[in-house]
Amino acid sequence: MCNECGRESPRWMGQCPACSAWNSFAEQTVRPLSASQTASVNPLSVPLELSKIEAASEERWSVGIAELERVLGGGVVPGSLVLIGGEPGIGKSTLLLQLSAYFAATHGIVAYASGEETLHQIRLRAKRMGVSGERLFLLSETSLDDILSHFDRLKPALAVVDSIQSVFLSDIDTSSGSVTQVRECTMRLMRWAKQTQTPVFITGHVTKEGAIAGPRVLEHIVDSVLYFEGEPFSSYRLLRAVKNRFGSTNEVGIFEMKEKGLAEVDNPSQLFISQRQGDSIGSAVTATLEGSRPLLVVVQALTSLTAFGLPRRTANGVDFGRLLLITAVLSRRLGLRLGNQDIIVNVTGGIKVNEPAADLALALAIASSFKDIPVAADMAMMGEVGLSGELRAVPQLERRLAEAARLGFKRCLVPRSGIKGARAEGLELIPVSTLREAVKLGLTGKPASSSPSKGEDTGESETWDENNV
Repeated sequence: MCNECGRESPRWMGQCPACSAWNSFAEQTVRPLSASQTASVNPLSVPLELSKIEAASEERWSVGIAELERVLGGGVVPGSLVLIGGEPGIGKSTLLLQLSAYFAATHGIVAYASGEETLHQIRLRAKRMGVSGERLFLLSETSLDDILSHFDRLKPALAVVDSIQSVFLSDIDTSSGSVTQVRECTMRLMRWAKQTQTPVFITGHVTKEGAIAGPRVLEHIVDSVLYFEGEPFSSYRLLRAVKNRFGSTNEVGIFEMKEKGLAEVDNPSQLFISQRQGDSIGSAVTATLEGSRPLLVVVQALTSLTAFGLPRRTANGVDFGRLLLITAVLSRRLGLRLGNQDIIVNVTGGIKVNEPAADLALALAIASSFKDIPVAADMAMMGEVGLSGELRAVPQLERRLAEAARLGFKRCLVPRSGIKGARAEGLELIPVSTLREAVKLGLTGKPASSSPSKGEDTGESETWDENNV
């Protein structure tokens, strides 16, 4: 069986034909279902006509962490099974301990089963975080049968299993963490959560590629899949939903890791642009949407004369294909000689921008670095760039403009085609139709003092005008 996608094969294979992973097949012993597995099927279930089923309102419980509630879609649903994945040390156990402490204080008993840490280790973390631990019952156990027995006795309002790769079922003849164990343990937890209407949170390890370890079918079993992301040397964490049966998958929660646990970031836009320095060369601000939340981010670009025959293109935080597209449009439509330039693009703060609304900021950042002319510090920009150099409208423009105005920006470059009816108090809207027009208006026209002189073989000049584009 493939450890990555769960595909079965009667013999060993070097490469999985389903997910193309190499050396991922491991031998598994096929056994008939045990009595406990067959007894879990409810024989009293009968088919019901859809029109005769009452549509009850969906109940949600508050989790006490606004950023987590945002990602979950407004709270946790009773009987739901939520999987949280992330790299080791990213903060999964810390987040679940904070969640457990809130549930214990507001909803009732919480059962926390850890197969990786001792009770003493969890107590030390709770003491550092200021968690009292009343009505929070800890269990250091790896046998899922014993864990569910304790859950049945405690009847908790919330159950936590940390992690799914560390627990096992005794009636399955494989080691913990194998494909069969992970899948069957998750199925058993899912059935228990639905039968008792108890929300269950489980954590999962990730592979070196960043995906949750184990078969992909694990993500199809659970109700919600959340990923914790963060730069190795940054204290900020991003929580994203890649699957959510009870809400949107476009929301993102932003946390900061502190001594007493994960703290919510109330103003993420201010965080991402706080260290921007005035009229910075190769730096442009754009407004991106993460679900329903507008965020201002800084897109940086650096161009440098390549020392090799083939120039390099490096994208960090933006799609590599969008970088190639913008570079081609700048070269073909504006005449910028980027064929001998290395181009490095970065989005500050560790956030990833995937929507086309950041195209205009990316283009101006590259043009600013190439011409060595800064972008106006009080100007934000948003728009999609087409292959012919035209600018296309972006969705929910007013929400983006309101966020830019709230943080003190005075001007904003927006596509002319989508400006109808859009306005923001204290923000001057500058409509542009083409990328050439946007670049001309977006740059201040004041070259930096350290700009190269004319005649150097860089393809750059000291001023920006229509003649030297």
